[in-house]
Amino acid sequence: MGMPLATGSMTMKNPQSGKIQRDFAMKCNWPLSALLLLALLSVGTACPANAQDGSSEAQQKQWAEQIQETTRLLTQVKLDGAEQIALLSKRGDAHFFTGQFAKAVADYDRMLVADPTLKTSHWRRGIALYFTGQFQDAADQFEAYHSFDNVDRENGIWRYLCLYRAQGKAAAQATLLKYEKDDRAPFPLVYQLFEGKLTVEQLQAEFAKQTLSPQQRVSQEFYLFLYLGFFEQAEGHPKTALEALEKSVKNPWPQKAGYGPHYMWQVGRLERDRLLAPHKK
Repeated sequence: MGMPLATGSMTMKNPQSGKIQRDFAMKCNWPLSALLLLALLSVGTACPANAQDGSSEAQQKQWAEQIQETTRLLTQVKLDGAEQIALLSKRGDAHFFTGQFAKAVADYDRMLVADPTLKTSHWRRGIALYFTGQFQDAADQFEAYHSFDNVDRENGIWRYLCLYRAQGKAAAQATLLKYEKDDRAPFPLVYQLFEGKLTVEQLQAEFAKQTLSPQQRVSQEFYLFLYLGFFEQAEGHPKTALEALEKSVKNPWPQKAGYGPHYMWQVGRLERDRLLAPHKK
């Protein structure tokens, strides 16, 4: 899950995401003011590369300031549609990263009001809906995304997770999205877990057999443990879910790899924090 400026393609998960955003904006003939706005607001989006906890006081303060500044611009400055979408996108992310999930959904929804064509590709809206407990609406968002990108199995995983919560495991598996084309690793392998073709133990054993470079292994392990965590959580195994999410969150790769991996690192951190919350009371 990566990002053209407003919504993003789930497949654009690479260190060139900043260039992708600029190229996308230029291709769409966005005004110079919107490009400058993007450049200014992109400062401080990611956590420091050596950070292990995005909920640090300094990071929370940075996001709070980002929310304050984007709100000021949205309410006090005359903006065209592209500029408004850029600001709503930025504020929606900051709301999401700070655990204000309903406000994130509201910002992402306002993006769709400004430009309804963004609906099919707005995977971040689907994740935010999941975190608010609006599981059927989230599943519908991911189903719509399939018409935008019918290769990305990560989207199929999210639709499964949402339907599992909304309608149960049987319905989620019975209507699991089908894929015919190849996909980026490790998703063809991970998807077999959700298809019921592999157990958790078999998945990890198959992954361990693969010949990968150190860089490939660390990047693929991030997604492997992220979705093992969400799978175990759906199955009602919070202890093993937490263990997998901890491994994913401690992985150093996503915070240096670009917008998409960083966003998904935040997703893992937030889910981990939700699992930890009962133990902190």
